[in-house]
Amino acid sequence: MTDFGGSIKKTDEFQFAILGIPFDEKSCYLKGVSKGPRAIREASTGEAINPWTESGINLEEETVIVDLGDVDVTGSFWDVFERTGVRVREILEKRAVPIVLGGDHSLTYPIVKAFALKYDHLDILHFDAHPDLYDELYGDRYSHGCPFARIIEERIVANLVQVGIRAATGEHRELAAEKGIRMIEMKDIADVGSLHFDNPLYISFDVDALDPAFAPGVSHHEPGGLTTRQALNMIHDLKGTIVGMDVVEVNPDRDPAGITAPVAVKIIMEVIGKIVASRKKKTEETS
Repeated sequence: MTDFGGSIKKTDEFQFAILGIPFDEKSCYLKGVSKGPRAIREASTGEAINPWTESGINLEEETVIVDLGDVDVTGSFWDVFERTGVRVREILEKRAVPIVLGGDHSLTYPIVKAFALKYDHLDILHFDAHPDLYDELYGDRYSHGCPFARIIEERIVANLVQVGIRAATGEHRELAAEKGIRMIEMKDIADVGSLHFDNPLYISFDVDALDPAFAPGVSHHEPGGLTTRQALNMIHDLKGTIVGMDVVEVNPDRDPAGITAPVAVKIIMEVIGKIVASRKKKTEETS
C-alpha cells in the first residue's frame, strides 16, 4: 500500500499514522479527488524516492510510520464524517500523529472536531487558494467550500492562519476580520516572515494552494499561487508543535503527467521530518 520511501512499517505501535479518505461527495465542481489517497500512495514508492527529508531525518530509521488504510466512505456524508472522527480519535488515543489523505476539503471539519476533543486550544495553518469560509455553497453548508466556516462557527479552534489565498470574496474578508482569522493573500506573500504558533498546530494543506504550474492535478485551477519551494520553506521555518495534518484535493484525473501526487508526498514527508527533528532537539536539550 503506502511506502513513503520505504519508511512504512507493519506494527501496532507507531508514532505516525497515514489514513486515507477517498471521498469527494462534497466537491462543488469536478469529482475525482476521491482518487487522491491512492494516487499519493502510489507516488510515495521507495522505488522512486528515499526516506530522507531535507531536515536530515531518515524516516525509515528515526520514527515509526504505519498506513491504516482508508475510512469506509459508504452511506451518507454524516456517516463518513462520523467514521472519520472515530478513526482520527483512535490514532490520537495512541498518542500518534494522524496524517490524513483526502478526499475533498469538507473532511477537515470532522477531523478538526476530533482533535478538539483532545486539545482545548488548537491552532490551524491552512494552505489553500480559497478561504473555504462560505456559510453555504450552492445550498450546502457542509460543502468543501465551507469547512472553516463551520470550524469557526463552533469555536473549536483558537487561531486560524490561511496562506496562499487568491480567491477570497468580500464576505470572506469581512468574516476573517470579524473573527480574527489571519488571511495571508498571495498578493501580500512577500511580506510574510516566519509563522509562530503557541498552541498545538494542525496543518490543513489543500494542494491548490500551489500554482497550477506546480500542481495541476486539482479541480480548481487558480493561477498565481505558491511555488512548491515557497510552501516547503514556510513549513520548515514555522515555529510551533505540529500534532496532525491533512493533504486534500489531489485530483489525478486532471494530471495526466502525474506531477501533483509527488508534491503531496513531499509535503507530507517534510512535515513528518520537521516533527521528528523538533522532538530530537527537545530530547537533546533536556538530556
